[in-house]
Amino acid sequence: MNRIIEENILQLSVPERIQLVEDIWDSILLFPESIELSDEQKKELDRRLEAYHLNPGNGIPWNTLKSNLLNNDK
Repeated sequence: MNRIIEENILQLSVPERIQLVEDIWDSILLFPESIELSDEQKKELDRRLEAYHLNPGNGIPWNTLKSNLLNNDK
């Protein structure tokens, strides 16, 4: 295991490590242009976008989905 992980990260509590992961993810999102998609990923996104345009009523809003998922955990 990497020495930084052993000496530093594993000393953090689980909530602190989760926060660290969130902070790292947020830092990546600051530069979305640096995230490269494979041709396969681009084709899948195009396919999903086309499916949405053909029938936009098939989906549900993110807030509804999130609420449904959170309520299923209870």
